[in-house]
Amino acid sequence: MRRLELLDGFRGYFLVFMLLNHLPFAGGLLLAKANHAELGFVQDAQGFVFLSGTIIGLYYMRLMQKGRIGDMDAKLAARVRELYWYHAGLLLLILTMAVLLPRSPEIWGRFMHELFEQPAANAAASLMLLYQPAYMDILPQYMVYLLVAPLLLRLIAAGRGQEVLVGSALLWLAVQLGWHLPLTEGMEDLVRMVLPGFTLRGHFNPLAWQIIFVTGMLLGAAEVQGRLDWQRWFGPHRTDLAKLALALLGVFLVYKLALTYGWISGAPAERFGRFSDRTEFGAVFLVNFTALAWLVTWLVVSGQESTVRAAQVAGRFLNGLFRLRPLVFLGQHSLQVYAYHLVLVYALMALDGYAGPFDEDTKTLITLAGIASLGLPAWAHASWQERSKAKTAVAKPAQ
Repeated sequence: MRRLELLDGFRGYFLVFMLLNHLPFAGGLLLAKANHAELGFVQDAQGFVFLSGTIIGLYYMRLMQKGRIGDMDAKLAARVRELYWYHAGLLLLILTMAVLLPRSPEIWGRFMHELFEQPAANAAASLMLLYQPAYMDILPQYMVYLLVAPLLLRLIAAGRGQEVLVGSALLWLAVQLGWHLPLTEGMEDLVRMVLPGFTLRGHFNPLAWQIIFVTGMLLGAAEVQGRLDWQRWFGPHRTDLAKLALALLGVFLVYKLALTYGWISGAPAERFGRFSDRTEFGAVFLVNFTALAWLVTWLVVSGQESTVRAAQVAGRFLNGLFRLRPLVFLGQHSLQVYAYHLVLVYALMALDGYAGPFDEDTKTLITLAGIASLGLPAWAHASWQERSKAKTAVAKPAQ
């Protein structure tokens, strides 16, 4: 399947801001405030997971329609293996850095202190995808989703997409109600029988976050099946939904600012906090993401045709932004860029620990250089792909 340029642009955008959000400089980073995450409860990981599901639905439903179910299963299994080796390689590299670099427990301790306290047990648990150091959550989560994707795609192809969506929503709701807690506690106790000192750790609960992956997969599959009515849901006339989305985003913006600057506290803040657990993808994150995702999609698809001047301007801007060649290029090599960004983040943590704290100008220059360097793994992977294609082309006439 030919890559959709716009989706790659979105992924490239998320990768840039993922790096920006993950740089933990002492004293914070002013540049990180120029960030959509400061305006609500939507962050890059949500978009990344949603787009991953969308692309799975687009690509593999097309294979199913061609009767290539065996190819689908084989490709998904191969992708899981590839992701696992990336995860294991990243873990090994970070552990090696932790052993070789002085003062590493002091510098990295708050991001993976369990590994320093019980290195053997938690390193083994990480290889089992049960323990993830900070920022290493997405690949294990994605592997789990890819393992169940063949079953879900078969159900969707059989016309049971509604059941898939209902099951996903019920699983999300079960996490919000805490029904998963006996399972996780039992899993911890069971693994500790083999690995004493083991800690079950992951910033994203995959049983909750699956709702955006599954929704994305359903939408991607519906597009391939011709069941997604773009005019009905995203036509220029849907200013009613645009107003609703803007109203919701306005509410979340007010809450974000109020919580950030201490305008609300006590019981009201505590009540809101019950629904804004990022780890378990609480209702605040789900509703905020849904509103923003719909609005951005509407602006990209129909904003330029709207009779509202502001929508026209926003539509042109977003279409231009997400089609920027550098962002598209990063998105086309998202796995390699994501892996590189993890290594870079841990390396810059060490730099900040040894040579910092830096002044704001220096932190900004380091950050901009880091963002620019994201093109290196993308370029390296693109070059490797070109060499592989060239070798294949040369080998074929000789056969």
